[in-house]
This record gives sequence, C-alpha cells and structure tokens, in this order.
Amino acid sequence: MATFATYAAAALAEIAGCFAFWAWLKLGKPVWLLLPGLVSLAAFAWLLALLDSPAAGRTFAAYGGVYIVASLAWMALVEKVLPGRYDLAGAALCLAGAAVIIAALR
Repeated sequence: MATFATYAAAALAEIAGCFAFWAWLKLGKPVWLLLPGLVSLAAFAWLLALLDSPAAGRTFAAYGGVYIVASLAWMALVEKVLPGRYDLAGAALCLAGAAVIIAALR
C-alpha cells in the first residue's frame, strides 16, 4: 500500500507542477505560479526516487499507468471535464499494465 501511495503522491505532484506551467502559458495565469510548480515537480522526482526498484526505467514505466489515471481524475475534479468511455477504457488498460509491473517488483 505504501508503494501505491508513493505513486499517487508523485502523480499529484507532477500534475500540479505541470498544470502550473499550463495555467501560465495557456490560461494567462501569473508567472509566479511557476515557483510552486517547480517545487512540485522536484517533489515528484524525489517521490519516484524513494520507490524500491533495481531500475529507474521500470519504476517510471509502472508510474505511467498511475499517472494516466491521476490525470483523468485531475481533469474531472479540477478542470471539470468528465472523461469519456475511451478515456476510462484506456486508463484501465494502462493501470492493469502498471499493476503487472508493480507486482513484479515485489
């Protein structure tokens, strides 16, 4: 459970950091939002580095599925855009793949 919590926290940190740049570039938000965005992106990298894995690439690959699901949740909760059935089907496939990789890390 700690592994999933770390992946989830990393996803939240990455999405929040990337969204800060998106908000500045695409939504006309103030440039100072980049500072917390950069801190959030650094937290994302630190969180992934905490995970126990012999290879960074395997950790990043497993994280990908979690990131996709978290991104769709962000879209629904923050941006108020509901994911479609193909979004949900694709996310389920990716999360299943991530689960296989994470299980192999045990």
